[in-house]
Amino acid sequence: MDKLMMVEKELLDSLRKDYPEFKQGDIVKVYYKIKDKDKERIHPVEGIVIKIQGAMHRKSFTLRRIAYGEAYEVTFPYYSPNIGRIEVVKKSKRKPRRRRLYYLRERVGKKAMLT
Repeated sequence: MDKLMMVEKELLDSLRKDYPEFKQGDIVKVYYKIKDKDKERIHPVEGIVIKIQGAMHRKSFTLRRIAYGEAYEVTFPYYSPNIGRIEVVKKSKRKPRRRRLYYLRERVGKKAMLT
């Protein structure tokens, strides 16, 4: 197990990216690269972070966004090469009491944010 941790740390050092720190409840904007046939474009996705899971190079986070009355959730691997950059739009003022903010799924509008 110790050798496995050493290999994972080497892999993590090669994948290191300079993202700002964010936590559950923050509103972030992720610039994600999408390939369209022969072109590549960057698509911004802005939403509230519902959960952060995993550790080391397996870390991922889930965004929840409401667009045109429909809510959808997108899970991004933290060290994906398809992520251009991440911006923190708004930090949550309150510390969430839970690690996974699934209760925001039932809320709509301003009640769906941690302010």
